Amino acid sequence: MIEKKSFDFEKTVLVGVINLGQNEEKSIEYLDELDFLTLTAGGKVINRFTQKIDIPNPKTFIGKGKLFEIESFVSENNISTVIFDDELSPAQQNNIEKILRCKILDRTGLILDIFAQRAKTSYARTQVELAQYQYLLPRLKGLWTHLERQKGGIGMRGPGETEIETDRRIVRDKISLLKKKLTVIDKQMSTQRSNRGDLVRVALVGYTNVGKSTLMNVISKSNVFAENKLFATLDTTVRKVVIGNLPFLISDTVGFIRKLPTQLIESFKSTLDEVQEADLLLHVVDVSHPNFEDHIDSVNQILNEINSRDKPILMVFNKIDIYTPYLLDPDDLITKKTNKNFTIEEIENSWLNRNNIKTVFISAIKKDNFQKFREETYKSVREIHITRFPYNNFLYPEGLDQY
Repeated sequence: MIEKKSFDFEKTVLVGVINLGQNEEKSIEYLDELDFLTLTAGGKVINRFTQKIDIPNPKTFIGKGKLFEIESFVSENNISTVIFDDELSPAQQNNIEKILRCKILDRTGLILDIFAQRAKTSYARTQVELAQYQYLLPRLKGLWTHLERQKGGIGMRGPGETEIETDRRIVRDKISLLKKKLTVIDKQMSTQRSNRGDLVRVALVGYTNVGKSTLMNVISKSNVFAENKLFATLDTTVRKVVIGNLPFLISDTVGFIRKLPTQLIESFKSTLDEVQEADLLLHVVDVSHPNFEDHIDSVNQILNEINSRDKPILMVFNKIDIYTPYLLDPDDLITKKTNKNFTIEEIENSWLNRNNIKTVFISAIKKDNFQKFREETYKSVREIHITRFPYNNFLYPEGLDQY
């Protein structure tokens, strides 16, 4: 189901809303992210539409006036796909398709499509396929296309079974089989994790496209796939790393994102188990992104959901080489200075002044301040190691200057 063929860029339109919980600035930011997601999936955004609406229309999500405005643009410009920034109910998606007469996706469906393209290993493909079927099941109405041939044989179909009922049964059977397959793989991966010995486990976590895989390659001298697109890494990669003479294991995990589909959180349980079983988290942040603090909050929210928020964390602010503050007019005495106007030094001081937060500011690409990163990682791993093995304290001095 998840196989993707090469294709030209699809002409797409994005739709977002402005409401009490999402002002105009936040809506623009979300649509920028949706634009990047669309590009990653193989689409080209031709236009954006937004509407101020307090409560989404239960039938069409947005108002009918705005919907007919979009319909006019879609028909005049031969648009093949319209993507909504929020998750649509099956009824809303079906109603919108009838009006716009083109392919309708929501943010969840788009992310699932990207994951389908990015899944390389059998394990990742199984996880994505399960999430796709769980997402598809309530949306089968009106599709009238089979995912595979109908089952034959005596007793395999009930009296008067319709095509949609057959499709639903096929999907439920696939979901059941995939869950069983993942249960077997989960046990295998749990055994693999238990066989890694007593080494301290470190997990890279963070928002998607913040440079986790690049950092993984630099610190472990490996060749993990890294690309300037969202969700470049789906499969967890584990490497043994030695800093000074202190060995530990480091894992690169799937990136997080706002509005992450619940189907993916459940399907990627074993991938997230790497985070849950880690002794130390390196929370990587793209400091060059204007809304990096919102990204931090989103990651922390997911860490809370998987009961991993209380682990020791080292905040790694990456991409300092491309950070550019928004400069204020020196004659402007009205506009208040915000974090977007801070220099790297001001951001660093603001975060270093927060209680109990360990931070380091680096560039993984150019290796700026990388010795400081090694030292902070060494200290954090050492603290965990000597707590677990106090008799090895003399083996690992406090600083790297011993090596």
